[in-house]
Amino acid sequence: MLRILRQIARVGTITEELGPSDAFEQTGRELEAAIRKRFAGSLAIRAVDAGSCNGCELEIHATNNAYYDIERFGVHFTASPRFADMLLVTGPVSVNMKTALEMTFDATPDPKLVVAIGDCAANCGVFGRDNYAIAGAVSDIIPVDVVIHGCPPTPTDIIRGILAAIEGRA
Repeated sequence: MLRILRQIARVGTITEELGPSDAFEQTGRELEAAIRKRFAGSLAIRAVDAGSCNGCELEIHATNNAYYDIERFGVHFTASPRFADMLLVTGPVSVNMKTALEMTFDATPDPKLVVAIGDCAANCGVFGRDNYAIAGAVSDIIPVDVVIHGCPPTPTDIIRGILAAIEGRA
């Protein structure tokens, strides 16, 4: 707990400017073009919380709210991995979620893309690898195409990471 409080004191409060930025709009248009080229107009995403604090989920939901509206660029969220083209995975993989994450990955049809969102998904973040309840980072459990760093990353960073995964940039 002290480690988390020290991180909060060190980083402070981080907020975005009011309103979707020009960078978000420009990246969104690039994403839309990439989706039309590779997925014939629609990208289906399945979000998986593998044991996070829900900070990254809030930012994923923000990309899909009326304010940012990622759906206008051709991105749709699906409840089933069987219909998904991409998995967005957040949090360090907890021991209890390891099998569920592997089953979700296996249920997603090929070719599939995996994006690890947040520092916890990348390297277990504030939870640490030495925790008895943590199985490891997402890349320790399933193959990852792109990692989006941040605690939590902004909606603009998330859309950039999705675009990087589609274009094959790590």
